[in-house]
Amino acid sequence: MLRTQSSILQIPPPTYGNLVTILSIDGGGIRGIIPATILEFLESQLQELDGESARLAYYFDVITGTSTGGLVTAMLTAPNDKQCPLFAAKDIKPFYLEHCPKIFPQYNVVREILGEIRVHETLTNIVIPTFDIKTLRPVIFSSYQIKRTPCLDARLSDICISTSAAPTYLPSYNFKNQDTKGNIYAFNLIDGGVCANNPWNSSSADADSGPFCGRVFLISLIVVGFAVGLELPS
Repeated sequence: MLRTQSSILQIPPPTYGNLVTILSIDGGGIRGIIPATILEFLESQLQELDGESARLAYYFDVITGTSTGGLVTAMLTAPNDKQCPLFAAKDIKPFYLEHCPKIFPQYNVVREILGEIRVHETLTNIVIPTFDIKTLRPVIFSSYQIKRTPCLDARLSDICISTSAAPTYLPSYNFKNQDTKGNIYAFNLIDGGVCANNPWNSSSADADSGPFCGRVFLISLIVVGFAVGLELPS
């Protein structure tokens, strides 16, 4: 379906004044269970402060993820029909445990949960890196980029399958997307870990080049099982 330029939403300003908050989730296949466990704890602490309806997407200006981290990013930020996140953080680990044999080699599970949802519809800004094997260049699907590069406003399901296509394990993933002028673009993508297994650099660069910039507070979840929180200089 052809989308008009006005259908691509404006990027909201930072939630906390001039402090840009970023949640970064590394790649790692089924080891996505590790950051999922940390995220479940973090969201539970926020719920103790702000109530059961608290969700991570409401607290971060940017959520970014590579490979399996891209899938977690989409699950945290994709809206349901009530404009709330499709998944609470506590639901992600059970999802992995139930579907781990099918998530990565098969596409139906990802397509079923994410449907036709596109980048511009996410509940907060996202950044998901991939790599194009024909152009030999990174392709970064980003809420910040879709206004000037509308062809990047792809379905989250296509993006997640692409960023999880680990070379030697899974084939590349090819799809086409239409921009706001009706132009068709072809993507031939593999795992974003080829160019940015730790995606925080891409997200902080996008934040700096977006409509706002300022101090950055980053939480980076690394698949070996720990979280790093730091404030980066502006």
